[in-house]
Amino acid sequence: MRSSRPFHVLAGLLALGVATTGLAGCGSSSGSTDSHTIVVATHDSWAMPKQVIADFEKQSGYTVKIEEQGDAGELTNKLVLTKDSPIADAVYGIDNTFASRAVDAGVLDPYTPKSLPASAKRYLLPGSGAHDLTPVDYGDVCVNVDDVWFRQHHLAEPRTLDDLTKPAYKNLFVTPAATTSSPGLAFLAATIAAKGDHWQSYWKALLANGTKIDSGWDQAWNADYTAGGGKGTRPIVLSYSSSPPDTIPKGATRPTTSALLDTCFRQVEYAGVVRGADNPRGARAFVDFMLSRPAQRSMPESMYVYPVDKSVPLPAQWAKWATVSPKPWVISPSEITQKRAQWLREWRDLVSG
Repeated sequence: MRSSRPFHVLAGLLALGVATTGLAGCGSSSGSTDSHTIVVATHDSWAMPKQVIADFEKQSGYTVKIEEQGDAGELTNKLVLTKDSPIADAVYGIDNTFASRAVDAGVLDPYTPKSLPASAKRYLLPGSGAHDLTPVDYGDVCVNVDDVWFRQHHLAEPRTLDDLTKPAYKNLFVTPAATTSSPGLAFLAATIAAKGDHWQSYWKALLANGTKIDSGWDQAWNADYTAGGGKGTRPIVLSYSSSPPDTIPKGATRPTTSALLDTCFRQVEYAGVVRGADNPRGARAFVDFMLSRPAQRSMPESMYVYPVDKSVPLPAQWAKWATVSPKPWVISPSEITQKRAQWLREWRDLVSG
């Protein structure tokens, strides 16, 4: 891994235990006391290249002030809890698992960029939400496997979610927890989409087959995965479809790992204008900027996500080895908002039981 942020990104969801204490009523002003500053609330995985930001500032005349607010869940909840005293002008990083919470709470002003690419329209939220949040990037959370380990052990690799419950793969899978990790929650969503009302039975089978639950992605990849930090014992891990290119050995031409594309959950990240912003004009300019070619081009290598503008070329290794799922598992944002707390409570009971 290149850094602790890499696969972050889809950073999002988690935050189930979102830190709400002490936020209500203490939201500071966005700080845009001058019309030249744009305060942007983001998740902690913000990683736009400095030069790309500098070029935007030079061309627009604005100064961008980034305020990281935790993962996507925390970010969304902070915006909701401070809606009467907005903490930012613009927001980037609310994802499709929390989007409807932000929309329903009325923390966003409608704005649709004229530059919205045709390829981004498939990611628009339903109803009025389509005008509140602009899709910027997307990515797939998928089960990954260590190809080298499976070859050395003369064992066929798993392909599907059902395969993970088979005796051949007992004690080989590790995944971050749904309650403390954004990809962990995405995997739970994938299993619910795949199994419907029987998702709890599926998880009982996973746990009975020795699936290990870690607190976060870092621990699962770097400590337990055989192809991560190098000392793990589990050759199956939950990560991203964009993870394999990061396992190409120096001097080699192909990764040592693969993503199982039948196990993926699609995440989409959005940008928007915060209602009551001190600098709404600047906020709209920032949303436009996130769809600009330089910003879209930087997405894969800086934040490990795919740009929504399909006309933007991907890095060569991504084009070849970071394939997205042709049929990812999907749950509507509104259903996630309605049932997320219930699902997590039931998942926690299963794991702790």
